[in-house]
Amino acid sequence: MNTDLHHVNGHPRPVPTIGPQAPTDRPPVNTDRSAVNARRSGGKSGDESGKKPSAATRLVGLARERYTFVMSTDARPYAVAVDGPNLALPLRGKTGVRQRLARLYADTFEGEVASQSALADAMTVLEGIAEDNDPVPVHLRVGSTSDGRIVVDLGTADGRAVVVSAGHWEVVDRAPVLFRRSGAMAPMPVPVRTPDGLARFHSMLNMDESAFRQMAAWMAAAWLPDIPHPILTCKGEQGTGKSKTAQMVINLIDPSPAAKRSQPRDEKAWSRQAFTSWALCLDNISTIPRWLSDTLCKAVTGDGVVDRALFTDDDVVVLSFRRVLAMTTIDAGALAGDLAERVLMVELQLIDGNRRRSEEELDAAFAEARPAVLGALLDLLAGVLEVLPSVRLDSMPRMADFSRVLAAVDQVTGWQTLPDYLAASSNVASDALEGDPFGSAVAALVEQAGAWTGTAAQLLEQLQPPGGVRPLDWPKDATRAGGKVKRLAPLLRSIGITVDDTQRSRDRTRHKLLILTRTDPDDASASALSEPDQAPLWPEEPPPDPENLPPDLH
Repeated sequence: MNTDLHHVNGHPRPVPTIGPQAPTDRPPVNTDRSAVNARRSGGKSGDESGKKPSAATRLVGLARERYTFVMSTDARPYAVAVDGPNLALPLRGKTGVRQRLARLYADTFEGEVASQSALADAMTVLEGIAEDNDPVPVHLRVGSTSDGRIVVDLGTADGRAVVVSAGHWEVVDRAPVLFRRSGAMAPMPVPVRTPDGLARFHSMLNMDESAFRQMAAWMAAAWLPDIPHPILTCKGEQGTGKSKTAQMVINLIDPSPAAKRSQPRDEKAWSRQAFTSWALCLDNISTIPRWLSDTLCKAVTGDGVVDRALFTDDDVVVLSFRRVLAMTTIDAGALAGDLAERVLMVELQLIDGNRRRSEEELDAAFAEARPAVLGALLDLLAGVLEVLPSVRLDSMPRMADFSRVLAAVDQVTGWQTLPDYLAASSNVASDALEGDPFGSAVAALVEQAGAWTGTAAQLLEQLQPPGGVRPLDWPKDATRAGGKVKRLAPLLRSIGITVDDTQRSRDRTRHKLLILTRTDPDDASASALSEPDQAPLWPEEPPPDPENLPPDLH
């Protein structure tokens, strides 16, 4: 071995040098950069080396062969099977394309399982493919076509749907609009045409004819996706079957394993519930906090919630929805003024002991009658669609679109649901006003004086809380008092008290004035308040027609 002296840290040390004949175990340095780059790029140096594509690449190929990818109007990517039902499948989640692709990959490439990182990479690519297309509407349970037909998703695995047009409905194998599904949905039975479907359903409920007809009209209107729907409120004392009635109603419109829900704890929890169901019921509502009252009002007319997407800084998730809602309560006084204007109140009577059914017996009767009830509601909806374009109202109440539907129902059936609804709405407003101590005090003041004018501070000073004890919701200052009167204005108007806050005092302070005036209700309102004739609570249940039962019930 040859050595040279090399000074290290001031001391000479021998440094070995490898001569031409010296053996060495060190591999020669590769100076061919193209070979290095070829290895880094997958083993190809300008030509195909035969290495198979990555798992993520093959997953994307499998997905593109079997699905088309779309983006919904709320910026959510979905996959639609090329040779399957017209259903929008989420890319991620338990029911999404990710799990289906993982299984398909294992079946296609025997002995191989796609890794989580490969699946994640594939989902990212597929999301990018979905973004290349213009957004499309994706519906939940109910949708509408461009020519005005209503489409109801039956929720079955084969993707069948009911298409309702003017004067006609039919079951089709493939929905003409794109639907999404959720874990809160359950399949609907195939409807059948029978003349006694509504009568069979009424025989299970302890409500008079007027209330039942309003509820039947509400159920048919619940499949109209583009109008606000009042909140169906089942009212009655304990033992009247409120919860069971609401459960059956929701399971006719939008079946769910959890048709009844508890009161949500906050707005985010409510949004998650509402996003997964077209129709849902809040059960046993006794008190409604202000935030929930406002949230329910927005859900009736159309609501949207924007939240930050998980694991991001600036991406957002949008939940937009308009929902069909029901709730059960004992006391309508729990309703705030704006919410009271958006309810359809139906009162249930106490069930006689000799007519009370067991849960099992009632469930069996409902399951047997359900296809016929669905068919009768679809018949009613088809008739409404036929006459609705020509319906005009002399005056438009708060829920104007729904009122037009009731007028169309009355035209088709000869019922009186619109006058009964207006009368019930006035009663609900009166009950809600009585349940508000401050509102009751304002009404009593105007009733006694005939008219009152002053500032919010003067009103708050003049009104005394009942018993001299200020309730929790009593306004604490003039600003809150003025806002409270403004919110109570619709309820006060329903009992003939108008609120005008557009005037100012004439002194230099220019304080805003509240002008409260007692007026006589309209003739239309007075006629609407007339009580309808009491009809029997339980009509006789007609026997089922064997010719019209679905095959599995013969």
